[in-house]
Amino acid sequence: MEQSKKLLIIGFVWPEPKSSAAGGRMMQLISIFAANGFEITFASAAQDSDFMVDLSEFGVSKKNIELNSSSFDDFVSELNPDVVLFDRFMIEEQFGWRVIEKCPRAIRILDTEDLHCLRTARQKAFKENRTFELVDLLSEEVAKREIASILRCDLSLIISDFEMNILKDVFKINEDLLFYLPFLTDEMKEENLLQLPSFENRKNFVFIGNFLHEPNWNTVQYLKEAIWPFIKKDFPEAILEVYGAYPSQKVLQLHQPKNGFYIMGRAENANEIVKKSRIVLAPIRFGAGLKGKLLEAMQCGTPSMTTSIGSEAMHAELPWNGFIEDNPAEFARKAIQLYQDENLWKQSQKNGIEIINKCYQKSDYSEQLLSLVHSLLTDSENHRLHNFMGNLLQHHAYKSTMYMSKWIEAKNKN
Repeated sequence: MEQSKKLLIIGFVWPEPKSSAAGGRMMQLISIFAANGFEITFASAAQDSDFMVDLSEFGVSKKNIELNSSSFDDFVSELNPDVVLFDRFMIEEQFGWRVIEKCPRAIRILDTEDLHCLRTARQKAFKENRTFELVDLLSEEVAKREIASILRCDLSLIISDFEMNILKDVFKINEDLLFYLPFLTDEMKEENLLQLPSFENRKNFVFIGNFLHEPNWNTVQYLKEAIWPFIKKDFPEAILEVYGAYPSQKVLQLHQPKNGFYIMGRAENANEIVKKSRIVLAPIRFGAGLKGKLLEAMQCGTPSMTTSIGSEAMHAELPWNGFIEDNPAEFARKAIQLYQDENLWKQSQKNGIEIINKCYQKSDYSEQLLSLVHSLLTDSENHRLHNFMGNLLQHHAYKSTMYMSKWIEAKNKN
């Protein structure tokens, strides 16, 4: 009988699926590999948090590691994984050269989460009050690091087809190094809606988002200053509940019950809250990747209002489960219409189911991913031979990363 393969995941943070979409995605990846018999170890240099998932419940071993420490070399040599998954490019920069040095045969996979360089360039353009252009990416410092990381790995998981196109068309990355892997869900049927609260049993607008994520904080500010005044003017009894993990003082200061604007703090069970709400409001103005909160809204049968950035790469041009609108006054008008018109609301629910079934089927992607990983395990030499740019970057970049890391380690010992 074939020995089970070992997967080492090196996490940027410990997974918190109830706090962020990134945590939910990590748990989806874990479930795919676990279901296929991989022996999984999750390692991170992050501090434990009160809200991290108990990995042992999923049959995953947990390992606390240190940054810039040769103790990782001993750990990874002893574990000798077949596959190493880096959670974001910063983790590959930090640990990739150590993995190559100690376990050269291990397949290296990068989960980008979203393209950080796209998010950063958009945020910069937004703050400079100008339209983001794809050419902005080419001068972005983060892009140079992130693209180098993608090239050094055997495979990178890309969450959005918009980002896939950027990588292929703007950065000219070889398609063999990329795999499109959106959020993954089970099929949903229209009869599933009958198990969810009905139109008349739901109330209020809702926003949910982790406040450590800058686009979420900006969205709530924008809701408060630009959109909510329009909604309250035409719909005085309207209430918006804002939920999110890690709210700072500046977030809490927006709490204004007399104006129907409630800052609720962390959601113990986001799913339950979204199911009881009538509309999700998410006027996102910059960011990248896919928006977990909008997919969650569809799964909860809750129509949503978002922007063109919010809906980007999420619905394959299918009708949205609500409205996509970038103008604040129009956003408010359509949000009220969606809240009050039961037929429109029910049609939006159905649109959400069609999007889920067309764009996010677990069965469409998980087998492809595993097949790709197994073919890499069988013939990594040939795959790497054809990735000349990756080999070149590895040769040069790891020398600098390695010496910088060893210098920090030596400095820490003194």
